[in-house]
Amino acid sequence: AETVQKVDKMDQMRGKLALMLPKEMRALTPNEEEIIGHILSSNLGMTVSAEIDDRRLNRSYGLIGAEQHLVRYPGDTMAGHLDNNVVANNFVYSSGMAPGRGAWGYFAKTKADFGKQAKEQEKWYIAVQTFLAPSYATRLSHYRDWFKFRKMLLVNPKTGQSVVTDIGDAGPAQWTGKHLGGSPEVMQALGYHTGPRKGAVLYFFIDDPGDTIPLGPVKAAN
Repeated sequence: AETVQKVDKMDQMRGKLALMLPKEMRALTPNEEEIIGHILSSNLGMTVSAEIDDRRLNRSYGLIGAEQHLVRYPGDTMAGHLDNNVVANNFVYSSGMAPGRGAWGYFAKTKADFGKQAKEQEKWYIAVQTFLAPSYATRLSHYRDWFKFRKMLLVNPKTGQSVVTDIGDAGPAQWTGKHLGGSPEVMQALGYHTGPRKGAVLYFFIDDPGDTIPLGPVKAAN
């Protein structure tokens, strides 16, 4: 009965999102963001918003594309990125590792300093267009550190698949036509790890001052 209830709630969320989202890929209006934020918050058991502390991105609905793994500490290799239970996962492994570091540098200064938190931050990272945030160039001190590892909820509006992520990199470039990128694990959690490896996604900031919401896939709230 509990499983049926969760499926029904996910179906309801998808239905509500379908009514609110524009048919074309465009930035949402403030009113749309407010309503959609409420839908996500009430169905997924967390408080989300397109804007927190007078800070926001250039949009909250866009096209996500697959990114590579990021270097976590000096000397990091692909072999170290994979847990034993996912070594056979071809998509996660074949995605490879980016040649450079993310926007915030290494996740840990050394391999000895590398712990569970840093591992999760890289595993569930996204790249967002921080440089396109409103007035970013004139408010660098206002934005710079605030974005670092900031938690965001990502939702595939067609399937309801949702994942809690953190901002670990800046990008992609505007000329790509994509608005954000996701780690191999993020793309898999959203159902975008096959085919063109891209698709529409909602991305909202999570209000979690106590850092109690874990990174990773989300299920519908009871």
